[in-house]
Amino acid sequence: MKAVTWQGRRDVRVEDVPDPRIEEPTDAVIRITSTGLCGSDLHLYEVLTPFMTPGDILGHEPMGIVEEVGPGVPDLKAGDRVVVPFQIACGNCWMCLTGLPTQCETTQVTGEGMGAALFGYTRLYGSVPGAQAEYLRVPQAQFGPIKVPEGPPDDRFVYLSDVLPTAWQAVEYAAVPPGGTLAVLGLGPIGDMACRIGKARGAERVFGIDLVPERLARADRDGVETYDLRAFDDEKALVNAIRDETGGRGPDAVIDAVGTEAHGSAAAKLAQTATGLLPRKLSAPIAERFSVDRLGALHLAIDLVRRGGTISLSGVYGGMADPMPMLTLFDKQIQLRMGQANVRRWTDRIMPYLTDEDPLGVDDFATHRLPLAEAPHAYDMFQHKQDGAIKILMEP
Repeated sequence: MKAVTWQGRRDVRVEDVPDPRIEEPTDAVIRITSTGLCGSDLHLYEVLTPFMTPGDILGHEPMGIVEEVGPGVPDLKAGDRVVVPFQIACGNCWMCLTGLPTQCETTQVTGEGMGAALFGYTRLYGSVPGAQAEYLRVPQAQFGPIKVPEGPPDDRFVYLSDVLPTAWQAVEYAAVPPGGTLAVLGLGPIGDMACRIGKARGAERVFGIDLVPERLARADRDGVETYDLRAFDDEKALVNAIRDETGGRGPDAVIDAVGTEAHGSAAAKLAQTATGLLPRKLSAPIAERFSVDRLGALHLAIDLVRRGGTISLSGVYGGMADPMPMLTLFDKQIQLRMGQANVRRWTDRIMPYLTDEDPLGVDDFATHRLPLAEAPHAYDMFQHKQDGAIKILMEP
């Protein structure tokens, strides 16, 4: 089959790889009909390269048709239409039953000291072959895949794999009080959807902050009060502008949907780039012990949120030596929540929004649809924010 493989920093290729097959009783194999390109994939494209191996199959946002199931998968059959969460979880262990499938005790990558295995990600999360491919082997298929009805186009449901539950959890963790205010840093796919969900769930005012014109314009059309970072002399001026709109206090909650590749963190960017250019045998140990995130967005969130407010992190961070302003966090009595989205915890609550009325705008959420063969171009376009690329779906 054809699959998108990682070959090095900023080097992905579509290659022929062996077809997946049933290996365990709880496996399924699906034929991919749509697969998303995620901002987290861009971290593998550049920042997290020390943890990748040439030939790794990328991608973690799959939707498709079941081709085959193992004997331990009683509720799926060939021909079922499914969305597959990006994390692999059993549904039966203590963590899963507690609503934390990201920490599944069956699939935890204990050798790396990490949580549940993920599709198409680094060795830290199991190096499981990913979903930017024609076919996908799905472990723990007795729990993971979400059956969806025939009829509506893939766009209606494909975002259940990652975008929707990640944005939903970001808003849930933000704990915006009824009629409260929410600021979202970064209006890429997750930030954009978090704004929509925040409004749908009762936030009175939602502020969206970015510096990409197409992203700002898109959020503005959805009723978000947008702020262009480029229009302010410094971030303090931006903070003051939003405080002026919130009684001088700042918003009740801030979602950081940017993560480790934040704009403006020059020294950390240099460190990330230098580490990525080293030979893998040297770069991986250095990254595991001394990796540094670009913390510009997180520092802005800490400054912006009101005293006693909440910061919700959905952007990916991976640093081990990050300087954090603990005095400010403590003094402002900030609540901080974070983590990979617990997909199956939220999908039943999200499903009622995926109606013909389409209140979250999923049907036209994708800005680009490309054949899988154009994956290298898609990665390059998405990373450089060209041609208005905000959400890209690929079709094998």
